[in-house]
Amino acid sequence: MREAYHDQLGQLADQLADMCGMAGDAMERATASLLGADLALAEQVIGDDAKIDDVRAGIEEQAYALLALQAPVATDLRIVLAVIHAAESVERMGDLALHVAKAARRRHPNPVLPDTVRPYFAEMGRIAVELAREATDIIRTQDVQRARSLEDADDAMDDLHRHLFTVIMDKDWQHGVPSAVDTTLLGRFYERFADHAVSVAKRTVFVVTGRMPGYHGDPGA
Repeated sequence: MREAYHDQLGQLADQLADMCGMAGDAMERATASLLGADLALAEQVIGDDAKIDDVRAGIEEQAYALLALQAPVATDLRIVLAVIHAAESVERMGDLALHVAKAARRRHPNPVLPDTVRPYFAEMGRIAVELAREATDIIRTQDVQRARSLEDADDAMDDLHRHLFTVIMDKDWQHGVPSAVDTTLLGRFYERFADHAVSVAKRTVFVVTGRMPGYHGDPGA
């Protein structure tokens, strides 16, 4: 019985990692659809979003069953609680990729982004996918040091996001208000995606150490 219980805990973590990988793939495709005005890719991201939602629903059902039937304590309890909270963040990552894909579909066949900001979004997309894949590996390995180092990549995303505002507000911006609105919203989607990936990694630190990074008393804060 105990072995089966720990197998279930392991399955929870594996499902969360798979779900995080799905969110990373969704953002990779959404970014390609955004930069390439690729309607087929956008539609794929939109259609696949329900799969991410289904995985979260399955994770939550299994997690609540473990809480009710096994009454886990200590590290086991932290695993279940961390997975529940992290699954919510990963679902939001999928939703943010969905928003990017919907923007590409809405403007098709025209490109969403003016040429002046496309390089920024190519880099933001690269960082977002890298963060999602790193978070996926962190879930599987429970590597606390890798989890803590993830914030460096998030800082790079924040820098790009801030710089977008200087480009949009520059007096030489010639692309009109609708384009400025699209650029602002899309930048926010990428920035929030990165934040959620970091949040997932922090949940792994919580599982291992019992403390959330950034809270008082955490030696890595």
